[in-house]
Amino acid sequence: MLASLFRVLTLIRKELLVILKDPKSRASLVLPPILQCLIFGYAATYDLNTVPYALVDLDRSATSRELISKLEGSGIFQRQGTLVQVEQAASLLNNQKIVLVIVVEREFERQLASGGPAAVQLIADGRNSNTSGVAQGYANSIIADFTTEWRSRQGLPAPGVQVTTRSWFNPQLETRWTMIPSLVGTITMMMTMMLTAMSVAREREEGTFDQLLVAPFTPTEIMIGKAIPSMIVGIVQASAILLVALFWFQIPFAGSFLTLYVGLALFLAAAIGFGLFLSSLAANMQQAMILCFMFLMPFMLLSGLMSPTDNMPEALQYATMINPLKYAISITRQVYLEGAQFTEMLPDMIALIVIAAVTMPISAWMFRHRLN
Repeated sequence: MLASLFRVLTLIRKELLVILKDPKSRASLVLPPILQCLIFGYAATYDLNTVPYALVDLDRSATSRELISKLEGSGIFQRQGTLVQVEQAASLLNNQKIVLVIVVEREFERQLASGGPAAVQLIADGRNSNTSGVAQGYANSIIADFTTEWRSRQGLPAPGVQVTTRSWFNPQLETRWTMIPSLVGTITMMMTMMLTAMSVAREREEGTFDQLLVAPFTPTEIMIGKAIPSMIVGIVQASAILLVALFWFQIPFAGSFLTLYVGLALFLAAAIGFGLFLSSLAANMQQAMILCFMFLMPFMLLSGLMSPTDNMPEALQYATMINPLKYAISITRQVYLEGAQFTEMLPDMIALIVIAAVTMPISAWMFRHRLN
């Protein structure tokens, strides 16, 4: 037992030295995850800081001007043109110079004062449905607040139903609050799977694989010696992303670091199982890289990173059950933002244990089969 442990530790040391002594590999361990985290944090956002719009004020009353002042006073809506007719907005929309056309209908002030419905029309550029939807949401919220305030000042009864919105876990609804914690699993999986898949392929390509075969290592010891360095690298990368989230983006951490790291360790075990399986299939590093990209893209699309898995077709929802990244994103988001406890994360952790328990033996069998 001690001899086997010593052999495994020797192989782990050898793998870490191979990674750390190569300047390119050493630089790729920390810098790319941090750069990717910063790029995603600033670029991959659904928030709108500027909404260019055109105004068609058919009422031209003091109330309509007050409404427009309320919109532009938010700092988000920037007027690109004041039009006389709605038809004039077609060219601005076609050239994508504006996102919205705000049309204040005739007799807006009179209808508002009479207590009846006062019409404000929003025409949006539907080619980018997400942007137009967010812009319309901003406009609807500001218009609803203006209507309530204006009727209160005039001594008129407030609308019968008032919706009060409160967002838990992300009060300002900032995209990066949900995006950055998800990247802990996403970026770590990309690097870990590729590192694991190419480790055995590199041995074959450089001709050192035969040396492993004549050394007193069993196939299981070789697999463990290849897996643990990748797990160490994954933990270091995940910690680097967490530091960026905490100190650069200043996203408050609500949960337990112990729960988070236990979930990450189980996730890395499952991801490394896939990486070892790919390494047993690849004959060289190029094949290993191609196989990694073939698996990584579906894993990312079916993980819930960009869109909820519940919105996917039922067949794809079943496919997501074997995706370790899905459970990693669920764990990091819930622990980081919601402060979820260990017992609440047990279903996701058990799923990761099952995935690792399936992929590891299959990888071991494939590895022995290739050796024979």
